[in-house]
Amino acid sequence: MSAADALALFYDALAVSLPTFAWVVLGVVLKRLGVLSESLNQKLSRFAFMFGLPLMLFAGAAQVDYSGLGSALYLLAGVLATLLTVLLSDIYSRWRGHPRALRGIFVQSAFRSNLAIVGVALTFSAYGERGPVMAALPIALMTVLYNILAVWVLNSTLGSSTTIRSVLAGIIRNPLIIGISAGVCLSVSGLGVPTALRPLGSALSTFFLPLVLVCIGASMNFSRLYKASTLTWESTVWRLCIAPLLGVGLVWAMGVRDEQLGVMFLLLAAPVAASSHVMVVAARGDGTLAANIVVLTTLLSIVTITCGFFLLSLFSLAGQLH
Repeated sequence: MSAADALALFYDALAVSLPTFAWVVLGVVLKRLGVLSESLNQKLSRFAFMFGLPLMLFAGAAQVDYSGLGSALYLLAGVLATLLTVLLSDIYSRWRGHPRALRGIFVQSAFRSNLAIVGVALTFSAYGERGPVMAALPIALMTVLYNILAVWVLNSTLGSSTTIRSVLAGIIRNPLIIGISAGVCLSVSGLGVPTALRPLGSALSTFFLPLVLVCIGASMNFSRLYKASTLTWESTVWRLCIAPLLGVGLVWAMGVRDEQLGVMFLLLAAPVAASSHVMVVAARGDGTLAANIVVLTTLLSIVTITCGFFLLSLFSLAGQLH
């Protein structure tokens, strides 16, 4: 491969990550200019979370063909990649001698990516409307898994009173899970998918994904980063480098290829989900540490995702971009 070809692939990788994170930067700028106040940001975020994203994921899930075994392998690979990250990050944290009260925060940060917002936005940027369609079911399954694992690791290290039962109840009421589940039911019902659903999903992705990304940028607080500890940086390296590498290696070894491998990388390589901070605070853990990890991984993920997707493209592993 010539240097020109490699450079073209790098530009393709940059075209996947840059549009997504440009919206986040815009949110930061709008907040600094006073255009997007905290109250307005919260209202927009809630509207997108309650209506826009569920409808978009519903449209994506309804278009998936669940009759093949490929989708089952694809889902299994994502689940096993998450469990592998939990296991190895916990072993690493014990080996490093992290305090027990911080170990759960570290492990949660290692495995819990922002796949439902940043991840799906990256898949749309890379593969067009095919991206959210391929990502819908993994997002549903892994969101459930993330919440259960988060409760387990935080309860075991912080001794919080949150129960699996209460988390499952929250998952059942989660608008994103409801949207994806409804889409799956429609697809397997045999009633047929309306022809208008495909352009609807594309239109919703075009509008609501940028809106949510802007809200993420507007909600970021940089004032605490000066207190970023060694553990913050270790967590960032695990979330952005080690976890995606472990995940993609396992997914590839299980035979997942092309667009499905590319989508799984983008989901697993996304920065830490903001909901991880919420769960740490609810469990009376170190909220500053959790918030710093969210901000730092969001800032640096544009570099790691661009480089990672470039390497996948270089070795012809990411499939056909849109």
